[in-house]
Amino acid sequence: MAPKKVTWLELFYDLLFVAAVSKASHVLVHVEHGVIPFEYLAKFVLIFIPIWWAWAGQTLFMNRFGQDILKHRIYLILQLFFALIMTASLSVEFDQYYISFLVGYVGLRSMTALQYLSVHQKEHGHNQATARYLGTYFWVGIAISCTSLFFDSWLRYTILYAGIIADIMVPIVGRRILKKTPVNTHHLLERFALFTLILLGESVISILAVLQSSTWTWHSILFAAITFVLIIAMWWQYFDNVEKKVDKTKQTAGQAIIYGHLFIFLAMSMLAASIQLLFLEQLKNLFIVTFIYGSVVLYFFSTTFVFHKFRVKEQQLELYHFVFLLALLGVLFAVNLLFDVPNYLLVGGLALFFIIYAKVTT
Repeated sequence: MAPKKVTWLELFYDLLFVAAVSKASHVLVHVEHGVIPFEYLAKFVLIFIPIWWAWAGQTLFMNRFGQDILKHRIYLILQLFFALIMTASLSVEFDQYYISFLVGYVGLRSMTALQYLSVHQKEHGHNQATARYLGTYFWVGIAISCTSLFFDSWLRYTILYAGIIADIMVPIVGRRILKKTPVNTHHLLERFALFTLILLGESVISILAVLQSSTWTWHSILFAAITFVLIIAMWWQYFDNVEKKVDKTKQTAGQAIIYGHLFIFLAMSMLAASIQLLFLEQLKNLFIVTFIYGSVVLYFFSTTFVFHKFRVKEQQLELYHFVFLLALLGVLFAVNLLFDVPNYLLVGGLALFFIIYAKVTT
């Protein structure tokens, strides 16, 4: 399968999601009595999932059927407008912005469903079946979410997210159909790697926030420097795998990339928020250590899963690599839990893990 070029409009589309991701991550910077309340942890996940799915849904259309032609540009520009509405509506105060959020999200998903229906008549064979299936059944989740307008309180949100879950499940249920129209793996990995770059940018912004939050002392400079090493190690581990170790010619439905990256993105957003929270030292040691290492474990399992599925067979990692890295994480977690170490040493332990993780996997 020939490489598919990412268009300039797709890159412009990504820019609006930079703001959406930033607003979602900011939800985690709410501290009460030395912990992040469960309410805010839950709201972070509930805000992030629609962002990821709206972006991934359009990316998958462009991957299989998208062309840089006037018709598809118009659809994408309309989606930019709805993405703007949805991003402006992202808030922990769900009730206040509920209708505008629903308009933005449903508008995004409706445009994608219409795109599939608009191309299915021009396609043939398996391509036509895939476009018809997705263009038809995506409306089920959209319709369920829309009915949430007729309800109040917790029932409204239950129905909204029931629709989102139904929407997310459509490709999984139809995997047998979608496998006959494989994704362009090269393009899909490139698109998700670009979104990963956005999330690494959030971590860089967190470093800037650290440096701007106080006078420059040896402590803040050391913390920022070690955190920068951590981010570079994460970049090294992820992008060297994407560039050198995966088989971009592999033909699949792409679901390991799509759904695996949800957890990669969640983990990276949590780590970005952790940088600020760790420096401000507002959280109890037990909570911050558990939160940070929980994020790293989530990232580790997710990246291991995604890259193992697409890694060149001769270079696939053995079980002992996985056990060694997991044991290293366990030792670092235990040390930080037992001893109240300075924040720069905690980050230093994470940086060490990611340097070793990068070296082992690349």
